[in-house]
Amino acid sequence: MTTPKNWPFWLIAVHWLTALVVAGMFGVGIWMVDLTYYSEWYRTAPHWHKSVGILLAAVTLARLFMRSRTQRPARHGNKLEQWLSSVGHLAIYILLLVIFVSGYLISTADGRSIEVFNWFSVPGAGELFTDQSDIAGEVHEYAAFGLIGLVVIHALAAFKHHFISRDATLSQMTGRHR
Repeated sequence: MTTPKNWPFWLIAVHWLTALVVAGMFGVGIWMVDLTYYSEWYRTAPHWHKSVGILLAAVTLARLFMRSRTQRPARHGNKLEQWLSSVGHLAIYILLLVIFVSGYLISTADGRSIEVFNWFSVPGAGELFTDQSDIAGEVHEYAAFGLIGLVVIHALAAFKHHFISRDATLSQMTGRHR
């Protein structure tokens, strides 16, 4: 079987869509915690944040499943760079999953379900442990900041490969092989 030059279009599209959604969710999350009860966004922003989070969780799980069945393009860089890439990607996915689970635990600690854009409901877990909402909130916040830090490192590594190493790493994720 021939090694593909690029990632498949669907995976490239999901990668960039995820990047945009994660950046947007991070910004909204930071903005949202300062909303007051009297803000017109006090109920709307969390509703949208939870809804997008649930959909992103579903897309991410589907992505992981499909990614495990997709042949990857040739890897670039030395063995250390390839190892760092693998560890970095694994850490990004772990942090995403931690963010999804902690967000769910925050949102459903009171037993209420999550209404996803009023299309469907995700059942609530209720309070599974003492101070669930507070503890999950701390985990959610730290994991989100950790994710953004890793994403910045991920982007810098891609630029390093593109502009310094001049290999096809970044091109493979844009669909334009060098």
